[in-house]
Parts: sequence; structure tokens; C-alpha cells
Amino acid sequence: MKKNAEESYLFCESRWTFWTLTLVAGMYGAYTYVLRGGVFCNAQTANLVLFGMALGNGQWSKAAYLLIPIGAYFLGTIFSEILAKYVKRFQLLRWDTMLVAFEIIVAFIIGCLPASVPDQVAQVAFNFICSMQFNTFRQFEGMPMATTFCTNHIRQVGSNLVKYSRHKDDTSLSRIKKHGSLLIMFILGAVLCTVACVHIGLKSIWISCVVLLVLLIRMIYADLVEEKGQLDRKPKGH
Repeated sequence: MKKNAEESYLFCESRWTFWTLTLVAGMYGAYTYVLRGGVFCNAQTANLVLFGMALGNGQWSKAAYLLIPIGAYFLGTIFSEILAKYVKRFQLLRWDTMLVAFEIIVAFIIGCLPASVPDQVAQVAFNFICSMQFNTFRQFEGMPMATTFCTNHIRQVGSNLVKYSRHKDDTSLSRIKKHGSLLIMFILGAVLCTVACVHIGLKSIWISCVVLLVLLIRMIYADLVEEKGQLDRKPKGH
């Protein structure tokens, strides 16, 4: 359990967990853009804009098609809420831990798909797991954070730089460091996966499986040893 002077946090809220998940999210985005249709599947803002444009232009079939990734993201949120409650009853592992295991399985299967499989299959799968990850991992050591996209991280770094220049307060500096570190990890993930896509091709997504496997082992250890008896404890933000 991560501790500071005032509070304690579960391992699923720790910097290592959020850094790893954000690194992997950068890989997901690069993978789908480079090899699976030239799109980003980490969030749905762009798809909502395209959906509105399609409606405005009377492109009904395109609008209907865009409901597929938007719907997958929507369902990912619903399933993560339902499964989190269901898994908690068994008192074996945290839902957060089981989600990481599920992501490994999905990413591995996607890496097995041949190029002949429509790109939309991989896109929708990533829509689904990114939604689940975004809805499950909500706070980084007590601070609201997203692991799958970075718009708010950019805003927070800029905003808190101004605040820190005025007041030199520790809160602003902490926000700069945390949001900035996730920006770096996201970019790093995109860089690593882009290089891997060039040299390895469709199986490059398996690198994310290796990274997530390391995190999974550490999370299982936290659940069974370090935080044993605390499976009822909710991460902050839930």
C-alpha cells in the first residue's frame, strides 16, 4: 500500500499502476492508428464529432457505423460497473486486478488476428477495454486521473504551472509532476509501439501484454499479501 504523511492508498491507485496503464494506453493508440485502420480507440470525442457531422450531412450509414465504437465504449463502462460489484462478492482478487488480466487476454488475441480480419474487430475490442480501464482506474494517489487519454493532463500541467509560479505551493507542484509523468508515459508508449509496429507488425501489441503481465503479478501480490483482508476497501473515486 502506498503511504504518505496523511493518507494511504491501495496499490491499484499507485504511481506504478497508473504509469504502466498509461504507457500501455499509448501503445493501444499507436497500434490501432499504425496497423488497424488509422484510428485512435482510447476515447470517443472524435467519433462523436464524426457522428454529428454524418448526421448533419445526411450520411445515415456512416452515422450508424459510428454507433458501433461509441456503443462498445458505452458498454465497457456498464460492464465494468456490473462486474466490479460481482467480483467483489468472491473476495479473491480485486476487480482492478482482474481487469488487467482481461486486458492481457484481449491484447494477446488481437495480436493473433491475421491482416485479413477487418480492422474494426481490433478497434471495437480496444474501445471496450479502454472504456473499462478508464472507468475502473479513476484516482492516482487521491488525484482524479485518466489513463487512456491526455487532454486533461495537458490542461492541468499548464494551469498548475501558472499557479505554482504565483504561489510556489506544494499542491500545484504535485499536480504538475503527476499529470506530467502520465503525459511522458503515454508518449513513451506510443513511441515504443510505433517502432515495434515497423519491425514486428501485427504482433507488436504483445509487448503491451508483457508490460501488463508484470503489473498483474505485482497487483496479485498486493491483493493476496500486502493488502490481504482489504478487498472490501474501495479505491478513491468509486
